[in-house]
Amino acid sequence: MSTPFGAQSAWRQLVDLVGRGRVDADSDTIGLLRRLRGSVPVRVRSASARAIAFATPPAALVGVFADDETSVAAPVLRTAQLADHEWIAVLPRLSPVGRSILRHRRDLSPTVERALQSFGSVDFVLQQDNAPVAPAPVEAPPEPAAVIAEVRTTTFVSIATVAHKLPVVAEALRKAEETAPADGTFEIAELVARIDAFQRTRDETPQARPQIQTELFTMEAIEAPSFRFETDADGIIRWIEGAARAPLIGLSLDLGDSPAAHVDGVAAGAFRRRSGFANARLVVEGISDAAGQWRISGTPMFDRATGRFSGYRGTARRPRADESAELSRDRRRGDADALRQLVHELRTPTNAIAGFAEMIETQMLGPVPLAYRSRAESIRQQASALLGAIDDIDMAARIDSRALDLRSGSVVLAPMLVRVIEDLAPLATMRGARVETRLASDTIAIVGDDRAIERLLGRLLATLVAAAGAKERIGVAAQIEERQVVIAFDRPEALADYSADGLMQIDAEAAAEEIGAPLLGTGFALRLARNLAVELGGSLTIGGAALTLRLPAALSEGMGQASTN
Repeated sequence: MSTPFGAQSAWRQLVDLVGRGRVDADSDTIGLLRRLRGSVPVRVRSASARAIAFATPPAALVGVFADDETSVAAPVLRTAQLADHEWIAVLPRLSPVGRSILRHRRDLSPTVERALQSFGSVDFVLQQDNAPVAPAPVEAPPEPAAVIAEVRTTTFVSIATVAHKLPVVAEALRKAEETAPADGTFEIAELVARIDAFQRTRDETPQARPQIQTELFTMEAIEAPSFRFETDADGIIRWIEGAARAPLIGLSLDLGDSPAAHVDGVAAGAFRRRSGFANARLVVEGISDAAGQWRISGTPMFDRATGRFSGYRGTARRPRADESAELSRDRRRGDADALRQLVHELRTPTNAIAGFAEMIETQMLGPVPLAYRSRAESIRQQASALLGAIDDIDMAARIDSRALDLRSGSVVLAPMLVRVIEDLAPLATMRGARVETRLASDTIAIVGDDRAIERLLGRLLATLVAAAGAKERIGVAAQIEERQVVIAFDRPEALADYSADGLMQIDAEAAAEEIGAPLLGTGFALRLARNLAVELGGSLTIGGAALTLRLPAALSEGMGQASTN
């Protein structure tokens, strides 16, 4: 605390801890604050007062601010909640301006209001030579006669007396005395003649008029480079330092919009999980120093006593040259961005769980009993299924936010189908079903991203195999029609009674009892396949006996348009 920076940091921390009841307001702490006050600038003390304005600071801390300048004391005096005897003890230490602030409050008890009234005769007396008037004790208010006597003895300086001392007024009076008649009076005719001469001169020489220099009134816009903020438990910004407060106070991080500011879905997703976030986007409208684009980061705060979430404390910075904080006009994109961040945070621990389960299953760290290896195998399988669901959610979010990165290429269908069917062999064995393919040609190729096409075929075929019954056959037929690869998948008997819309609405709970069923439900898997097909330039239609997937065909120049009807 020997340096200015250390003193300011200690002041901020002590005020925050004492103001929020995390440190007792004992004599040592209050004494330290009083000693630090001289080393802390007024703007820092004012910011500390605003920060604890609604934190119900104790009486001892209110007394520290009450002794300070008006700009520092005012935020605390407007909102502090003290007992009657504590207010009465603080009143004599306040300046007349401080007591005036309390007189405008409407939540003080009649006892405190009567105590304030007893200071009225002192606060409203004109002071002599700017000397401070000693406050009277609350218990013994000054008598009316004493107040009248004090008013009579006070020196009053009129405005005219002060104006006479101004240089411009003194020069005007000197000229008036030089041109005035001997008897000290002006003739009306002379006054009219002067006015007429002034107007004539002004009309004849308009260039003599003073020209307004517009550049003197042109102010360059100043942009704040950063600011700090705090929110309450509802995610609403309640405190700002470093930028204009008006456009930001009251903004909600939960995808809230105000007339002056807008926040994206990254912060909203983090707020709903009560987790930290980094580089979320914020756009502030208007012409204040806070206007423009921002990147904001926040850390959640929790009450030490109860463990409850109490809000965020964070910072904001301007985007770098390689960044942008512009928000999408489509609100769904903000939700998709938040969902993608959630998926990213889920994938990491799930991968770790699967990896450790595999290490136990394969006894990489040493011998493991059979029972534990079986449990580890089950955990690994469930983690793998969860990872597949996470990948599906990520894919759906990317499609919804138009952030799907697709590489154009030519993909031969036959070997890709072989790989997909081999991957699904354990699921088909579990269900007692089999998959048969009928391709018109082994050279059929699709135009598109190989990863997306393989994922589309894998998810679609896995959904159908998971719904197949024992000894049921799922046929896959492919041919080229009108520059499109048409792939038909047989519908399993379990899905035969559903209409096309009903098939898309089967949720996870309806198929939860089925072995190997999609973790997110048949409906979600089919909707994902349909949307992914559209992104690849094709379509997915559901018929009475089959699901038909159409994708762009890759045709050679010599081959032309092919058909195998």
